[in-house]
Order: sequence, then structure tokens, then C-alpha cells
Amino acid sequence: MKKFISWNVNGLRACIEKGFMESFRQLDADIFCLQETKLQQGQITLELPGYQQYWNYAEKKGYSGTAIFTKEEPMSVRYGLGIEQHDHEGRVITLEFPEYYFITVYVPNSQDELKRLDYRMTWEDDFLSYVKKLEEDKPVIYCGDMNVAHREIDLKNPSTNRHNAGFTNEERAKMDRALQSGLTDTFRYFYPDQENIYSWWSYRFQARARNAGWRIDYFIVSDRLQNRLKDAKIHTEITGSDHCPVELDLL
Repeated sequence: MKKFISWNVNGLRACIEKGFMESFRQLDADIFCLQETKLQQGQITLELPGYQQYWNYAEKKGYSGTAIFTKEEPMSVRYGLGIEQHDHEGRVITLEFPEYYFITVYVPNSQDELKRLDYRMTWEDDFLSYVKKLEEDKPVIYCGDMNVAHREIDLKNPSTNRHNAGFTNEERAKMDRALQSGLTDTFRYFYPDQENIYSWWSYRFQARARNAGWRIDYFIVSDRLQNRLKDAKIHTEITGSDHCPVELDLL
């Protein structure tokens, strides 16, 4: 079995001070993905024996950024989508393995007053096109902070958030389109009706203590990998960020 972990660490240096390495060792993943590392090259050196490390940094300091740590060496690695408009923020890393492509992604936030929603819509279309192109060759697994709660069950207060970033009709429709195109939300595959389990909580209003959260971190796979899905987990017990790690187990 393969164990995959994805975690938006909301600043890796801060997360390290809050027990990141202990969680990393405890989870013992075959592939461990990070989003929102908020690092530039050379700002941190991680000693991770047994893992290959791949980093994609945003050009803007202290912003965005992704990383993948993998025990199995990939056949190839690519950074970004190969689209100039999207490839300055360190949001995508793709590893190729014999049986599938594996992607970590940090989807752009639509931001306050939805000022980045139009850009987000373009990003969504281009990212899905990228995934579908890879699928012509072999199945795809992608994971990360998708910055959307797909259904009302995926956040504590759907009615008051309907026009807020992460729960707009436009963003949810893009997730609909992805899942209708031959992709599977692995957590909902196993737990279609599970309520009150989230992966992100605001730092304000004691949201985590009250479990007033959102499920915005996902593992999504090509439908043809469904027969290899073993389990999906959300590690709400692990702190260190405003997100918690999410897991996919693959046969």
C-alpha cells in the first residue's frame, strides 16, 4: 500500500516551530506534499533521509509555494502548468511515476470581495485541461489546497458563506465540472455523507475549538484508479497550521 499526505502548512518555518517534523515522522508517508510553504530558495534546509525533495517557489517573497517529498524517485518532474500567466507563484509540481502522474497544487484564492475570482476561473480551466492532457498518457492523482468547499456538507456555515471566496457558485461549479469529467473526490468516495469534518479553520473566533471549519484540502484521482483506493483520512488531530493534513491510501 502507498500512503500519500498533503498539508497546507501556512508558512513552513512557522509550522516547524509547531512540531512539523514530529508529524512528518509520525505520518511516514511514501509521498508528502506541502502547500503555502512561503519560502524562497535557500531559506530552509530540511534533513529528510530517504526522501527526494522537489520545491516550487513563488517569485513573490513570503507567498504561496509548494513542495513534494517522495521515497520513490520519479521518472520526470515538471514545475508549473507551462503557462506563463500561471507559473510565477509556485503553485504546481508534477511527478511522473510508472503507473500515474502525481501532482500537488495550491489553487489561487479568490480573495476578499472576490477580486481574483476571474483569474481563478481561468486558472481552473487551464489546470483541468492540464490534468486531462496528462490522463491521455496515464491516470492522475492530484492533491492540495483547492480553496473551495464543494458542497454544503463541506463547511460549517454554508448559508452565511454563499458569496464568500471558497464557496461561490462559480468555484463550486468548477469542482462539479472536474468531478464530472472522470475524476473522484476520494474522501467523499469513502464517506459520502460524513458531516462536521474539515481541513481548515480560521485563526479567528476560536474556529478550530468550535470546529467551525471548511473542507478545502483534497485528494482527487482519475476514476480508473477507484479500484485501487483503500482509504482517505483527514487528520484533524494534527495541529501546526490553520489546515490539517489529509491522506490517501492506495493499493
